[in-house]
Amino acid sequence: MQRCIGVQGLAAAGLFSLFCGTAQADGLADLNAALARLQGQMPIKAQVESKSWRREGEGKAAEDDSGQATVTVEGGPAGLQVLYGKDLLAKVEAEQRARVKDPKVKTPIGFALGEMKATELHSMVSASDSLSREIEEAVFSGEKIDSYKGKPARLLSFTLSLDKVPEKDRKYVKKFEGGIEVWIAADGTPLASHFHFDVSGRAFVVISFTQKTAETRQYGVSGDHLLLLRKESKNATSGAGEKVESKIIKTLQLQS
Repeated sequence: MQRCIGVQGLAAAGLFSLFCGTAQADGLADLNAALARLQGQMPIKAQVESKSWRREGEGKAAEDDSGQATVTVEGGPAGLQVLYGKDLLAKVEAEQRARVKDPKVKTPIGFALGEMKATELHSMVSASDSLSREIEEAVFSGEKIDSYKGKPARLLSFTLSLDKVPEKDRKYVKKFEGGIEVWIAADGTPLASHFHFDVSGRAFVVISFTQKTAETRQYGVSGDHLLLLRKESKNATSGAGEKVESKIIKTLQLQS
């Protein structure tokens, strides 16, 4: 068990009770209790914006796609509703008409909306279930006193296993590293998290591949909702002579 040191200095700064208490507490239990408490049953309304970017190929042959779109999400006991604004739908229709004339034309709004899946939107306004599921699939490896945005926090660390790779592909994997870090407040409420994994291997003797994924998240609370205020996902894969990179940023803003 971690010992509290510098008692007089910490007490003078008004921090002794916080650090001593959190050093002896069970951070994982506190996190699970907070996730169970923040189940998101109260009505809520928010705007979710998605900015997406993808590049396939390298050099002059690379093709880029990017886009931005915003939808309104309403959640409550009855479930989740996604509202697409009239202007947004008109722009999507214009993109589709332009593509009929030229199949190569870009459709940035449609591209961005492709990342607005129901499960993704639900996790933005009610993030407890997805975070709980992720840490259940990982192995808890420890906690330590840390800070987040200049304020005291606890950092919980988890290790991911090869189970994150589809079973049919595991025989080709030569290297796998992955983990989750979660910053929590004194009461266990999630403040932020970082998910990452790095996998590489070789298939059919001559085809090597790599995949790197990283995702940072910033959380907030409204009523009994754990909100995902910002999520930035980066992914890079290469293999069989192909290379794909992508970056997606989703942000949430509460509406009255």
